[in-house]
Amino acid sequence: MAKAPTKETIKRATVADMKALGVHKPQYNRIIDIYAELVFQYNTLTKEFEDGGYKYEVSTDQGGAKKSPILASLETLRKDILAYSDRLCLNPKSLDTVTVDKPKESKLQSLLSKRK
Repeated sequence: MAKAPTKETIKRATVADMKALGVHKPQYNRIIDIYAELVFQYNTLTKEFEDGGYKYEVSTDQGGAKKSPILASLETLRKDILAYSDRLCLNPKSLDTVTVDKPKESKLQSLLSKRK
C-alpha cells in the first residue's frame, strides 16, 4: 500500500501546482500551509474511516442513530478544502476568475525571437 503524503509533501505539491498554473506568490505560503494541513487531516481521517469499516452512524443514548463524528469531520474538511482551493486558484472554477501572471520576455529574448 502506498504511503500517505505528509503535510510537507502536500505543501510542496501545492506550490508546484500553483507555479505551473501561474498563480503562486510567496505571500500565499501561510494559506498554503493551512491548506496542506487540512488535506493532511482529511487523508488521515479518510484512512481511519476506511479502517473502521466506513461506519457512518453511531448509536445515541436515546436509542437512535446519528452521523458518526468522523464523517461529520470529513464533511467539514471537504468544505474547508474546497474554500481554500478556491482562494489558491487550484480548481477550474476559481482559475477562470483570475488573470494569470505570465513571465515577461526580456528585450534580448524578444529580439532573438524576431530574428528567426
